[in-house]
Amino acid sequence: MKKILFISLVILTNIVNVQAQELPLLKISDDKHHIVTENNEPFFWLGGTAWEMLHRLNKEETLLYLKDRAGKGFTVIQTVILAQLDGLNTPNAYGDLPLINNDPTNLNEKYFKHVDYVIQQAQNLGLYIGLLPTWGDKFSKKWGIGPEIFTPENAEIYGELLAKRYQNQNNIIWILGGDRVLEKDIHYDIIRAMVRGIEKVETLHLITYHPGGGRRATEFFNDEWLDLDMFQAGHFRQRKDYEFVLAGRAVTPVRPIISGEPRYENIPDRLNRSVLYGWMDDSDVRSAAYWSMLSGAAGYTYGCNDIWQMYSIDRAPIIMARTDWDEAIHLPGSKHVMYMKELLVSFPWQKMINDQSIILNENPIDSAHIVCAIGHKKDFILTYTPMGKSIKLDLSKINAQKVKAFWYNPRSGKSVKIGEYNVTETPEFKPWSIGRGSDFVLVILDTNTDYNLPE
Repeated sequence: MKKILFISLVILTNIVNVQAQELPLLKISDDKHHIVTENNEPFFWLGGTAWEMLHRLNKEETLLYLKDRAGKGFTVIQTVILAQLDGLNTPNAYGDLPLINNDPTNLNEKYFKHVDYVIQQAQNLGLYIGLLPTWGDKFSKKWGIGPEIFTPENAEIYGELLAKRYQNQNNIIWILGGDRVLEKDIHYDIIRAMVRGIEKVETLHLITYHPGGGRRATEFFNDEWLDLDMFQAGHFRQRKDYEFVLAGRAVTPVRPIISGEPRYENIPDRLNRSVLYGWMDDSDVRSAAYWSMLSGAAGYTYGCNDIWQMYSIDRAPIIMARTDWDEAIHLPGSKHVMYMKELLVSFPWQKMINDQSIILNENPIDSAHIVCAIGHKKDFILTYTPMGKSIKLDLSKINAQKVKAFWYNPRSGKSVKIGEYNVTETPEFKPWSIGRGSDFVLVILDTNTDYNLPE
């Protein structure tokens, strides 16, 4: 396997350093619960859904988006070659269609040169591309624009063509499916054929499946090729993301599970256009993220209604998109998931164990549900309260005589010390604010720990 390379080009007249890098391949950890690099370094999947990026953005716009996400610590950008919004018959920003005569065995070189460019620029910025060969309406229209163009025969050829093109591009993660619940044998046959085509050429890149709302990949496939389980909790405030994680962790054989599409920022709750239940916001983003990660997920994907479709005021809005994408990249949720990542990587997060028994107080199962994880060495506890509900913990679960407690503010990435306690005590930890948007992370550490919270 290839090592990370750093190539520095120095342009003396402008004194500008341009750094390119070849990212390491990814693989599954030995315990099968997480993703690691080929050098066994933990990999934190912090994703962003940019489904229409390849289809709608030009090079300059693409770099604007990618640089923003890289700057916020994102690691995976999820996008689609044959895009959802009439991706077969409406050309990209340069007037090119992806296929010749809508034939998956006949790629349009001009379109794919742009795909090549985006993948390479992502790598230069340290980003992996979660690459969907196609959106689901191209093999199971059901809803969407289509048309259906795939058969098992041409799907296999298409998979092989893509694999040949990108087999040496280390920053690829294959994501099959495209928001689809499989209903017919032919749908399964097409996906498996596409995988066969990819694996005819290479088996180095991870593969997963992006299902429809409220489902997990392993509800449809438990095949050997499925490296990662992925779930789409969907755009419903009532969905309990932690339940998807726990269900996925119970599947045999064990796989890492990724939150591939949670509730989006700036989208109507339940996608309802006639009865408005309210709009999803940064509070929804944080709840979905911490619920997922403290329950044992290997990664979380941020999404925004305006960004997935790359909405601009001169385009027809989908699901009441209302903010131009290049402004929506500054919505607070994308920064708050950066704070979440900064907190978790301060610890051996990949070895955390979800342990709800540590919570001693009554724990509701609604939007105020508290989640708790403990380090594998029992030297730290992270507990998330989405609505500012008070917390009582069994501190004796920590391997120490005395602990120190902190509140971590997930809106600012800052923390404040609460105090120190004997592990025989059961203090009530009460945040200074309560209600929707008043979420906090309670951090418990051995007083002798070397862990440092983000500053």
